[in-house]
Amino acid sequence: MKKNYTRRSFLKGVLSFSFASLLTAFGGYTYARYIEPIMIDITPITITNPKISKAFDGLKIVQFSDTHLSDFFTLSQLEKVVAKINSLQPDLLLFTGDLMDEPNQYTEIHQIVPILKKLKAPLGKFAVYGNHDHGGYGTDIYKNVVNLAGFDLLKNEKRTVPLLDGSVITVAGIDDLMLGKPDYEQTLAKLDESLFTILLAHEPDAAVNAKNYSVDLQVSGHSHGGQIQIPFFGPLITPPFATIYTEGMYSINNMQLYVNRGLGTTRLPFRFLSMPEITVFTLKSKQ
Repeated sequence: MKKNYTRRSFLKGVLSFSFASLLTAFGGYTYARYIEPIMIDITPITITNPKISKAFDGLKIVQFSDTHLSDFFTLSQLEKVVAKINSLQPDLLLFTGDLMDEPNQYTEIHQIVPILKKLKAPLGKFAVYGNHDHGGYGTDIYKNVVNLAGFDLLKNEKRTVPLLDGSVITVAGIDDLMLGKPDYEQTLAKLDESLFTILLAHEPDAAVNAKNYSVDLQVSGHSHGGQIQIPFFGPLITPPFATIYTEGMYSINNMQLYVNRGLGTTRLPFRFLSMPEITVFTLKSKQ
């Protein structure tokens, strides 16, 4: 059967080939293939908001994303990530999708749950679908894995996170934009505007719609920060729904958005100037 190549795929191929050639020519291949992909950048972020009560002042929230378990991001690496996250002592843990690169072809699924179960967060562990979690008939596979590992999988849903004194924040999550069925109205229309609300959305460009609701902080992944960045140019390629917001912190209307670079790789097992990342948010009250 003859394959049909789109202009976009052709350009991606040319750029990928050009990048590989450039790395080889300048001796950067080893770094981009074997060194940077196993590094982890711990990014501390302080979130100050008048909706954060004194009881939540100092609360530590850890986000990780886009592990893309495969031959290139192994279970051994996942174990190191889990140990690193536990050493940060999160109160709340957020996973923003893309656990396995190809769920229906991954042969070590049964080994993932015991590793993820080791993650400790006394106020809860929450997750959402990414496009790879739905892809390759992976929807139920991913759901079973994260649920068995103790995560609350949010699919167009919201939860309240209470403290003993009655103080509450809201954690919401929408389905994946590319292969799921995200429902902003169902998820966000009836939010209590007096409560600090965090939205998990795999694709960062969900902020285009989320900014119209009472969301205070959106956390996303998906972009990998481009995975490959060129000095003075930025990301070589970003995926669909990560073309407006690609990396780091943004202020959008009354909402903040943080785009995590993720931990694994996809398509090409390279990272260059886009180090894998775990984000640590510390809430700060203005009350």
